[in-house]
Amino acid sequence: MTEDDDLISSSSSHKIPSADLVHPDGLCWVSVLSCLLLACSYVGSLYVWKSDLPRDHPSVIKRRFTSVLIVSALSPVFVWAWKELTGVQSGASLLALMGIRFEGLIPAIILPLVLTMVLFLGPLIQLAMDCPWGFLDGIKVAVDPWFWALCLSDMRWLRNQVVAPFTEELVFRACMLPMLVPCAGPSRAIFTCPLFFGVAHFHHVIELLRFRQGTISGIFLSAVFQFSYTAVFGAYTAFIFLRTGHLAGPVLCHSFCNYMGFPALSTALEHPHRLIVLSFYVLGVLLFLLLLFPMTDPHFYGWPTPICSLDSTQPGSLCS
Repeated sequence: MTEDDDLISSSSSHKIPSADLVHPDGLCWVSVLSCLLLACSYVGSLYVWKSDLPRDHPSVIKRRFTSVLIVSALSPVFVWAWKELTGVQSGASLLALMGIRFEGLIPAIILPLVLTMVLFLGPLIQLAMDCPWGFLDGIKVAVDPWFWALCLSDMRWLRNQVVAPFTEELVFRACMLPMLVPCAGPSRAIFTCPLFFGVAHFHHVIELLRFRQGTISGIFLSAVFQFSYTAVFGAYTAFIFLRTGHLAGPVLCHSFCNYMGFPALSTALEHPHRLIVLSFYVLGVLLFLLLLFPMTDPHFYGWPTPICSLDSTQPGSLCS
């Protein structure tokens, strides 16, 4: 039986082997330039509309929804063109490489989100202690259709909780990681991919300077902090994507983190029950580190995951 026959046989049984990759000269250059072009297309789509209104104005948000959704819908074309240009082969379909598949979907929806909530245990406890509502009141609000109708009518909520998490994870994780893994390997791809994500957020500097929302030094310090935070967060969701082989987990984690924001450590230090709150902060981080690999074990999500069919490294990588 030939190698091609082996590949077809393995693919038909839904078990994706390590692919026999073709590494043309300049593969890394093509991969990096493709990712850069995709990132520029995403950010550039936000500025095709000329307006004197700030980014949070509903009309600006609606127009940006249109352009960014178009770029996101076309983003798989970048991956397809990259595969055709480089000749990289895999036993998985294009959609499966991008984390769009049914096998292991339920664990991919639940486990990464629970893991992220564990990391935010301190802020969640702090939020619960400061919330004027009781637990039952919170449940009633969560199941109230009018509450969700109000959320869906809020353009900022839609942007922060739905459109931005989905489109950013689709473009910056689901499309970029398949292009980076064959070149850099899973471990290095995790730390390379977020650089595009972090740099893409520098465009906020343009609007802050344009509307003079702070001093120049303050704006750039804020931009450096945002780049660092988004780069670390991007590495985490890239890790989730590689380990689970699903887009759903990173999207839900992204939405949750957008809702929570950066942990308010200064507020925790001034909290009336700061010892309890800070203890949960520490406990959350420790539990997160303890559960990080067990809860993202690829065997929960249909091992080996499709994107790992692009990994030519030896066993022992993040894909195993």
